[in-house]
Amino acid sequence: MKGQPRLVTTPHRRIPLDIPAGVTPTEFFNSPCNLRHLARENGLLRTPEEFLLYRKAIGHSNLFDTSIIHDTSQRILDPLGRPVRRDQLNKRENLVFSRMTQVAFRYMHEKYPDPERHLLFCGEASLDATWPLGKPGVPSIRMIHNHFMVFDNAELEAAPLAASDDPNLTDSGHNGIFLQFLNDVYLRFFEVLDLKILSPLAPDQARIKTTGYPQGLPSWEVRGGIDALDSGRFWHEYDMVLAGFLDFYRAFFTLVASDNTQVSIEATYPDQVEDVLLFNSEFHKAARIMRLQVLEDPKFANEIRWRPAYKQLLYRDDMGRLIVTISQNSVGNAITELLGIVVKRVTDEEAYGRAEPHLVGQLLELRNRLVQYNFGEPISTPSWPAGVFIPTS
Repeated sequence: MKGQPRLVTTPHRRIPLDIPAGVTPTEFFNSPCNLRHLARENGLLRTPEEFLLYRKAIGHSNLFDTSIIHDTSQRILDPLGRPVRRDQLNKRENLVFSRMTQVAFRYMHEKYPDPERHLLFCGEASLDATWPLGKPGVPSIRMIHNHFMVFDNAELEAAPLAASDDPNLTDSGHNGIFLQFLNDVYLRFFEVLDLKILSPLAPDQARIKTTGYPQGLPSWEVRGGIDALDSGRFWHEYDMVLAGFLDFYRAFFTLVASDNTQVSIEATYPDQVEDVLLFNSEFHKAARIMRLQVLEDPKFANEIRWRPAYKQLLYRDDMGRLIVTISQNSVGNAITELLGIVVKRVTDEEAYGRAEPHLVGQLLELRNRLVQYNFGEPISTPSWPAGVFIPTS
């Protein structure tokens, strides 16, 4: 049977927070007050560089689920002034962020070694800071982050199919335009990258069996598997993929917005932008189609993300290969959707309570490993006051 996207229901505990009247949930979640509360209630570890490892109070998977964010909220009070993309980190911050990702991914790989039984992945869903907090699809916490998850493949297989028109999968038509007109030039553009560890895959070779996703995206297999993550070269190439994507994104949406073919001064690969993109007729055709839709359809126009927005993933497929992929981030905001998994989160204290001890036990193990590797200091919370989980009464 051909893989199809799945709808997964994940229980969580009710969050004991009252959102003030007149404040949207996303505005509240990004407030300095709420982010301070998040660290106090669910924080696991904080580094000197302001990275915070924390338990997802409303997660996507209760098998394993955690995030690392660059929590500048107590220093930069304006939510729109905080760094939101990995390329905005300085050299030291980028090194720490990459190393923390390496340790967390290896931990998942050790705990869930069988690729036929478990899907594991991590990645970022990033928005430019100009995207208003009240817009649909804005992540609940809008800062540089990496999200780590594990799903049971048998449970994915048994899950109901996601609706074919789910906006998180269709990107309100943006992805259709992208796949129909830009797929070939998109893949050609990435050929400029001087990659030694990342080996290009045909898009249909990178799909996971259950969902048939990702679809039509540039993908690379990690030569050397899990051990390659111990190499600084891998993380350099991971950043090169992002830099290439940002060049592509800026060139396309500049053309859509103003019919401007000037290469951005921020471009990492300016010659490739001109040679591959600006001389490609399909690239201009797609920009014209989107430009006309923006002119005629206010709803479509309202959902355009004019500044770079992306999802970049590192995942292990059914055959045990580690694969990197990247996509534009339009309406959907969860990295799960790039792999064809739509998550419905519901309040269910009892169901979450059954999963919580095992979940938190793993997070504390990961936290202890990060402490041993000199990343930062552990955080004591009411749920783990002395590094030991205490169930909520």
